[in-house]
Amino acid sequence: MIKLKKEDFDRITAHARSEAPVEACGLIAGRIIDGNKYIEKVYILTNVDHAEEHFTLDPKEQLAAVKDMRAEGIVPLGNWHSHPVSPSRPSQEDIRLAYDSRASYLILSLMEEEPVLNSFHVENGKAEKEELIIE
Repeated sequence: MIKLKKEDFDRITAHARSEAPVEACGLIAGRIIDGNKYIEKVYILTNVDHAEEHFTLDPKEQLAAVKDMRAEGIVPLGNWHSHPVSPSRPSQEDIRLAYDSRASYLILSLMEEEPVLNSFHVENGKAEKEELIIE
């Protein structure tokens, strides 16, 4: 289970809409308690590819986010990115580039009027949906 605050969901959604049709991206961090992930901070990073079907996190911003996590006493939990015109599921490229099997990969779809956010665990080339609670 992974839990996200409603205000963080709204922040991710607003940023993704402002970046569309380019994919928006960032990191998530927080705490792991009894195997459950609690997102305490969402980082909005620059997609240095400025692409509609691909993203690369800005390395300098990524490093700054990790330093901030250490200072805050929280741990990296994964990343998030948007799919402006496709469903909330990992593409083949998303799966291929998911190197950390401990990470959660959140994907926000903007293809419908109401945004859809799902979280995935990716391991050995297979993506499985995680239980995501937004409150």
